[in-house]
Amino acid sequence: MDVLIHLFVGLHIIGVASLLGGFLTQMKAMGEGTARFSPAMLHGALTMLITGAVLVGLNQADDQTVNNIKIGVKLALLVVILGLVYVKRDDETVDKGLFGLVGLLTTANIFIAVLWT
Repeated sequence: MDVLIHLFVGLHIIGVASLLGGFLTQMKAMGEGTARFSPAMLHGALTMLITGAVLVGLNQADDQTVNNIKIGVKLALLVVILGLVYVKRDDETVDKGLFGLVGLLTTANIFIAVLWT
């Protein structure tokens, strides 16, 4: 079971990297007002959602404690991120504030995962 959990943690991190990497590569464009949500950002967020749900299930099946409040907060942030990226995915440009909000929520999600024990 540990190997399976570690596999999904790795996939979850790949999703985070795709979402945050898509944001970071467009920071210059955000400053110019020409940033847009890339498909990698949408796919990264979806990967995070699926692998996160699988990880919760695997950890509960392995009789490990799961902090449901932490998972709920992370899920709420991810749903907002997914909603914003999905709705605006076809727009040629995205408002600076909206684009920055996705980066902020993604970073907050990372810090919640690492620091909330």
